[in-house]
Amino acid sequence: MTPAPERAPKRSLLSADGMAAPLRHAVFRRIWLASLLSNLGLMINGVGAAWAMTQMTSSADMVALVQTALMLPIMLLSLPAGAIADMYDRRIVGLAALALGLTGAIALAILAHLGRITPESLLLFCFMIGSGMALFGPAWQASVSEQVPPETLPSAVALNGISYNIARSFGPALGGVIVAAAGASAAFVSNVVLYIPLLIVLYLWQRTLEPSRLPPERLQRAVVSGVRYVMHSPSIRVVLIRTLVTGIAGGSVLALMPLVARDLLSGGAQTFGIMLGAFGMGGVLGALNVASIRRYLSSEASVRYCAITMGAAIAVMAVSKLAAVTAAALVVAGVGWLISITLFNISVQLATPRWVAGRALAAYQAAIAGGVAIGSWLWGHVADGIGVENALLISGAAMAASPLLAIWLKLPSTDGVNHDATDPLADPEVNLSITPRSGPIIVEIEYRVLQDRARDFYGLMQKVQSSRQRNGAYGWSISRDLADPELWTERFHCPTWLDYLRQRSRPTLSERALHASALDFHTGEEPVKIRRMLERPVGSVRWKDDTPDRAQSEVVAIPTSTGSGV
Repeated sequence: MTPAPERAPKRSLLSADGMAAPLRHAVFRRIWLASLLSNLGLMINGVGAAWAMTQMTSSADMVALVQTALMLPIMLLSLPAGAIADMYDRRIVGLAALALGLTGAIALAILAHLGRITPESLLLFCFMIGSGMALFGPAWQASVSEQVPPETLPSAVALNGISYNIARSFGPALGGVIVAAAGASAAFVSNVVLYIPLLIVLYLWQRTLEPSRLPPERLQRAVVSGVRYVMHSPSIRVVLIRTLVTGIAGGSVLALMPLVARDLLSGGAQTFGIMLGAFGMGGVLGALNVASIRRYLSSEASVRYCAITMGAAIAVMAVSKLAAVTAAALVVAGVGWLISITLFNISVQLATPRWVAGRALAAYQAAIAGGVAIGSWLWGHVADGIGVENALLISGAAMAASPLLAIWLKLPSTDGVNHDATDPLADPEVNLSITPRSGPIIVEIEYRVLQDRARDFYGLMQKVQSSRQRNGAYGWSISRDLADPELWTERFHCPTWLDYLRQRSRPTLSERALHASALDFHTGEEPVKIRRMLERPVGSVRWKDDTPDRAQSEVVAIPTSTGSGV
């Protein structure tokens, strides 16, 4: 008799991978609740701004530009914001970002109250509010891993999506009621008030700082490091491209929503709010089911089904003249949208070490915001030319076709967690007085590999190359001795001695294992030979015997050991 298949164990909401598990942690819970109120204020503000623009102009382009003004700063400022989040105390960065957004919100409320608001000033202060969001996003998202244990991180990411979409579910409807009853200025004032709880909670957060033995990078260098990490991380590049395409194709939903409410449904501000609320409600439903979907479907399959479903829902929006049908389509679209962007977010977070988490998440944030900003402008322009219905139909077709990108750009698995290495490598031996700025530094590693293992070794070194480069090395090469075919030499550069020390401290556990696998190919009685050299060592040579050695007070590494690793 065939035994019955075992049932999967039931998971409670508070289990380690349950959706509500992160809420057991007080810091995360308080910030999450305060961010929910802040998101609610932003949704109310968005309704007020979009509806105020429809009252000042009939141009679809100008109405769609409200969404662009809120999202474009996220695309433009995300990388510097991510670098700042990695360089400085993320709590302080968050407070500064909220102060910037609050300033824009207060200015908008005052102008609206005085009746002095114009389309240009509306877009300007929406851009300012969006700039605050751009600066806050990477600092907040990167700090989530400090507030919850690793096993609950995917649920915490999904909860952040739920927070935003709960606000999107009720905020627009509430915003529509506020605008209908008291005008756009009341919506702007509501946003100002709802900023305050998050400011208070962040101010009271006693964040535990982990001091680094190395000084922080400068902003320009930190941005370059973030870009370099993304460029040499194939899995992250794929996620960002797919995120950008999803944002462009789906940007029509939010950008054209005021026109759907006004022109297709012949409604007012309250109808507009209800439609946005339906989209947000779908997002909540999607976020609640992300954990289940991750257990049964791959990321690629999940995103494929979501894109096709969302494309069909956008097409229904285009042809519907009934508010109930449009609202139902928006619920479906919201489910597909939230599941897709949450899976993209989780993929980035699980693939990124902490030292560059803010910058990687900023790149993700720039991709989604940039996609929505570009899509908002694109679909607004198309709607001006061929009508809202046709613009939505084309957008829906583009969304449904987007999974074809998997032929070239298949999403990576989100099953693994890339843990940071906790044990730093010993400082290498240095018998030359150098400063942190001395460089470039050249590193050469000699391996002796049996000829019948050459092909496997070369294939592995291609992965080592990506690891070295994303952690700070450049000019990487691998060469083979013509006279002694078993002798291989890996060579790479780092800009300065301090950059080399950073490069040594950055590899994750999986990258350390990769480097160890390369060392395992080495044969012979002698260990792998490692040479570290200073290129163009003019600054390390005194011009005269009595010239003071300026490096004595700045030397970074004193010989303590020969060092393990490269």
